[in-house]
Amino acid sequence: MHSYRLISFIADDRPGLVEEMSDVVNAHGGNWLESRMSQLAGKFAGIVRLSVRPERLAELELALAGLERVGLTLRFESAAQRPHTASGSQHHLEILGYDRPGILHEFAAALANRRINVADLRSEIRNARGNPDPLFHASAEIELPAELDMGELRSALEGLANELGIEYSLTASRS
Repeated sequence: MHSYRLISFIADDRPGLVEEMSDVVNAHGGNWLESRMSQLAGKFAGIVRLSVRPERLAELELALAGLERVGLTLRFESAAQRPHTASGSQHHLEILGYDRPGILHEFAAALANRRINVADLRSEIRNARGNPDPLFHASAEIELPAELDMGELRSALEGLANELGIEYSLTASRS
């Protein structure tokens, strides 16, 4: 039997952060199951799902908390034994257009109103070649409910793209 934990963290970016965390997990009998980590604006942040025997859980969490002395801020939560599995279809959504406030909000609202789950999202501002106006780019993996009307979704996203003056694409993800 194992206990499962999620650890979210953030720190000033520097080499060795992942090694320090994984060293502590390994030294206390933990198993690093999955993670998502990224560098952004000089910070390094992520979330890790791990398992450990219940009798070693307290010592592992205490040892990980000790990493706060080297600049990591951590949060611990219980996690499910098995990762989330999508019940609907998986799709990839790309958004690209000249940057302005509200683009992501408008698309997020359109998805939420249709009970579409955002499983992964990355966004950035890019320089447009030959144009001084920056471009907003977002890439998302989304989970569509089985009962969703794809025609209505595409129509709504097309209307939104036209209203905002941007481009989007929605494609089925490969399994």
